Amino acid sequence: MQSVCVYCGSSYGTRPEYKVGAAALGKALAEREITLIYGGGRVGLMGTVADAVLAAGGKAVGIIPQLLVDKEVAHTALTELHVVPDMHVRKKQMADMAEGFIAMPGGGGTLEELFEVFTWAQLGYHDKPIGLLNIEGFYDPLIAMMQHTAKEGFIRSAYLDLLQSDRDPVALLDTLRSRGRVTLDKWANGREAV
Repeated sequence: MQSVCVYCGSSYGTRPEYKVGAAALGKALAEREITLIYGGGRVGLMGTVADAVLAAGGKAVGIIPQLLVDKEVAHTALTELHVVPDMHVRKKQMADMAEGFIAMPGGGGTLEELFEVFTWAQLGYHDKPIGLLNIEGFYDPLIAMMQHTAKEGFIRSAYLDLLQSDRDPVALLDTLRSRGRVTLDKWANGREAV
């Protein structure tokens, strides 16, 4: 795994541990020579993870829509910065460039991006590993909701294994690297596989 797309907040959140975790993830990516692919912002956890990658000598590639460049939130010191017309192009380019995904704490945009790549994995659009950096148990309620969704029959239990979770960025990266590509066949013969 030579590149990871990181989804995270454009704010810092209420706990200092979120920023500490973002910096630790950035450092771990650089130390493993894994290129950071992310939304291209200089603010919040996005900026923290990118700054940590760069400070440790790693590569950080940002993909940002023109609207956010116009609002002056683009990180201008990245290894590469791709300016795209809109969020749809941004998300596709980020997913295409990455060999894996990590969601850190964040808001609606982070969750939307996470669920998009999760759904794409279920449908077979990609087979890349997906991780949750569960700093301070941020994703515990989401994990419980996903388990509830499986229990209620809306997703197969096997899909829960698509989301690897760890509170430690180094351990999460190691898990995603060792896990490699994951293939599940949601639809078999026109019906959902059980």
